[in-house]
Amino acid sequence: MNWTLEVIPLPVTDMDRAKEFYADKVGFTVDLDDEVAPGMRVIQMTPPGSRCSIAMLQGMPSAPGMEEMAPGTLQGLQVCVTDIEAAREELVARGVDVSPVRHVGATGWEDGKGDTWNSFMSFSDPDGNGWVVQEAPSELSAR
Repeated sequence: MNWTLEVIPLPVTDMDRAKEFYADKVGFTVDLDDEVAPGMRVIQMTPPGSRCSIAMLQGMPSAPGMEEMAPGTLQGLQVCVTDIEAAREELVARGVDVSPVRHVGATGWEDGKGDTWNSFMSFSDPDGNGWVVQEAPSELSAR
């Protein structure tokens, strides 16, 4: 049986501000923006080419046994691209405050691209949820 990671809940304070950031600045596709019950809204968005989405929830009860995350506490969400420099240029052009491209070297984080699987950049959403972008050698379907 496959266990596929398909949706990650993302804690935000302002659903509309977050929707604008992820759709207009980062380029995610809005899959759903719906009031599923009175006072309960879900916005689900997917990075281009990904099979995993993020979901922002408002007014929804926490799943049994789960603790509620405060906005800005989700860190290290990671997406992969095949051209990190082009991806960085696109994010900067859209107004995202993104770090320089860095790699892990002998002394820790160093500026510039590294070898295969060793080029990264990062950014945060308006609430402080943190993302890492990693350069992959090929599209997921080709690995």
